[in-house]
Amino acid sequence: MWQSTIFPGPFIWIPLLCTVILTIRQYIRLRHIPGPFLAGISPLWLLRAACSGSMHLKLYEANQKYGSLVRVGPKDVVTSDPDLMKHMLGVRTKYTRSDWYDAMRLDPAHDNVLSSRDDAMHGKLRSQMARGLCGAKYSGKEVIGLEDRIDSSVRRLVELIDKYVSENKRFDFGLKAQYFTLDVISDLAFGNPFGDLASDSDVHGYIHTIEQKMPSIVVATVLPSLLTLLSWPGLRWLLPSESDATGLGKLTRMAKEIAGERFGPNKKLEKDMLGSFVQHGLTEEEASSEILMQMCGLSNLLPCSASRPPLTSARRLAGSDTTATAIRATLLHLITNPRVLAALRAEIAGSELSWPVLKEAEARKMSYLQAVIKEGLRIHPPVAGQMSKEVPKGGDTFEGVYLPEGTRVGYGAWGIFRRAEVWGQDADEFRPERWLEGDAERLKLMNETLEIVFGHGKWKCLGRNVAMMELQKVFVETDDDGFAANMTLTLYHLKKKRPTA
Repeated sequence: MWQSTIFPGPFIWIPLLCTVILTIRQYIRLRHIPGPFLAGISPLWLLRAACSGSMHLKLYEANQKYGSLVRVGPKDVVTSDPDLMKHMLGVRTKYTRSDWYDAMRLDPAHDNVLSSRDDAMHGKLRSQMARGLCGAKYSGKEVIGLEDRIDSSVRRLVELIDKYVSENKRFDFGLKAQYFTLDVISDLAFGNPFGDLASDSDVHGYIHTIEQKMPSIVVATVLPSLLTLLSWPGLRWLLPSESDATGLGKLTRMAKEIAGERFGPNKKLEKDMLGSFVQHGLTEEEASSEILMQMCGLSNLLPCSASRPPLTSARRLAGSDTTATAIRATLLHLITNPRVLAALRAEIAGSELSWPVLKEAEARKMSYLQAVIKEGLRIHPPVAGQMSKEVPKGGDTFEGVYLPEGTRVGYGAWGIFRRAEVWGQDADEFRPERWLEGDAERLKLMNETLEIVFGHGKWKCLGRNVAMMELQKVFVETDDDGFAANMTLTLYHLKKKRPTA
């Protein structure tokens, strides 16, 4: 009795021994890559970073301390080297999406273009969706009035802001930016805006749902095994249900209803994104899954504002708030940098612009505006999730460092876009002039590196053109009221006098 208490039986020490051996093996496989000791033996370091609300900064600090390639988990590394990112994301890359992307499967029964890890399926979905999502590239042929629809949302945003300005009321511009991007994508995707701007409210509870669910999703990207656990029959009740009155379950039901209208004998034929998807072969189930992804991702393709708290890494995933993030962050840097704001005002005042909303072609000729937009994307990259890719069979060697097969290599956004070798010693400063000076080789390097914001190669963001069109328009308003600015609000109106006949 005494001996059996002191020396437990094999059913205890054998599993314990196996755990120790497995931990040692995990540590050894990436021991040549520096990083926190805890990260080498357990996912706890990465999990703690994910739960901190500032994962992007934790990864940046790790890159600063340990170098451009740092170990952050038993099989996870994060890089701040743009060349390694381009190497992994190239069109002919052998790297694949890791199980990080499993958490992007919002409908458990169906993958979407973001969650799909099968290269053939992903390529098929991209091909079927490209003409609908890359509207600007295809001149809007399959989405009628693409630019006009965005202009309508810009006008509604301005009207909403004018309402608060006329009443001298403070307001949360961060929230209004989300209303704007939601109305834009719903109008382009489904033919009608959700109506958030018109009602000055989160009509379908989308924003609340995403803020509520994203912390769980970001944890699932770190521990994908949780998703397998939740798929067990006894635990499925924890997942959203289409019968739910609110939340992701409600959005899933809405997505299926919207998709159902485009199929069957009485199907609707519309010249919008969804119509393009269906025209190019998406099934009803695939369309439903992509609609849900649009609502929970592309509504803000691509976080920080003067009135909203800094956004956590949970909301910096691959799309939950990205275009709205770019708008808020850029505007924040504008209104806190008087010199930059004055320079942009001067360019607006000296430009011949359409009324009431400038055309994208006009915006692209405004060199300082373009520099401001690029600098906003750089200083505050709106997508900062790891989006880890998996090292292919046989492993890979990059610049003398061996990466074993199966290693997850993540994206260190803050490190990449503050890298002095690319951006200069003042990389921590918001300085649009960096895009207007320097030699052609440096500018080429900067532009190529900035494109990582939208992905690269076969994983490049399909909605890049739509997102950029929104950014071209939202910072400039032409009006007949003359130039106006209100420092008491979270937003500046950048106005130019309406051209006379």
